[in-house]
Amino acid sequence: MAEPRNVLIMGAAGRDFFNFLVRFRDDPTVRVRAFTATQIPGIESRRFPASLAGPLYPDGIPIFPEEDLPRLIVEYEIDEVVFAYSDVDYPYVMHRASLANALGADFALLGTRDTMLKANVPVIAVTAVRTGSGKSQTTRRLAQILMAHGKKVVVVRHPMPYGELAEQAVERFAKYEDLERYKATIEEREEYEPHIEKGIVVYAGIDYERILREAEREAEILIWDGGNNDTPFYKPDLHIVVADPLRPGHELSYYPGETNFRMADVIVINKVDSAKPEDVELVKRNAVQVNPDAIIVEAASPISLADEAPIRNRKALVIE
Repeated sequence: MAEPRNVLIMGAAGRDFFNFLVRFRDDPTVRVRAFTATQIPGIESRRFPASLAGPLYPDGIPIFPEEDLPRLIVEYEIDEVVFAYSDVDYPYVMHRASLANALGADFALLGTRDTMLKANVPVIAVTAVRTGSGKSQTTRRLAQILMAHGKKVVVVRHPMPYGELAEQAVERFAKYEDLERYKATIEEREEYEPHIEKGIVVYAGIDYERILREAEREAEILIWDGGNNDTPFYKPDLHIVVADPLRPGHELSYYPGETNFRMADVIVINKVDSAKPEDVELVKRNAVQVNPDAIIVEAASPISLADEAPIRNRKALVIE
């Protein structure tokens, strides 16, 4: 029997763990020797726990800072580097590919066929071409529309694993006390609280196959609420992608946002109330060029206040 291929996964404590769990965990022909991490403070120098890694990895898998990549490729005799995080421009990705290739390793970007799970209920995915495009507000509006039609909606959120990984395999947020129970961060709270206020259950965590099987038991429709510009973890029956005309052209130059742009059933060009008309038109032309079958919707993102009286006729700084 041939020796397993040594694999290293570059990530940011989200897509990397998911790709490992659905593609590599139970494959005896490969050994994932290490993860590297960026974007998530404090995640490096930890281990992906054995309780999640499966029987092929009784000691778990070490996580190192991405700066250690050259050393790790040599030390672990890595055959393949898998790039598994999001919202980076194409030169950024290719510089890392060139580094891996120069040290003798293959460099891979996994496709959606092997990295999207199939649900037993309809799935609507909300993703974007860049982080900050307006996914969260789109998800909230979509949930309101579905609930107004009498549908039982459950939201599954892209991972934000800041705590102990073994304790975060499956998280279910249905009431405010759950935010304390799972030690939710400020970033997580700002995503989950608007749904909890509306009576919508939110799932998140690490093991998204287990999350899917639990969430679909209580949902008529699942909404995948994406993170950054990552692709969906669940195969969507309807894929809504939010584009940002304040950053025109990024829909064709950032990974993996262009993948979403090309996969979309509906492209929402957001912020048309603040973008230049020519930039809106550029995004629209790019959409027609690479995804002519997509439905294009223009949307505005006006800033509103519950009580505007205290700042009326005053200059205000909005911090998002």
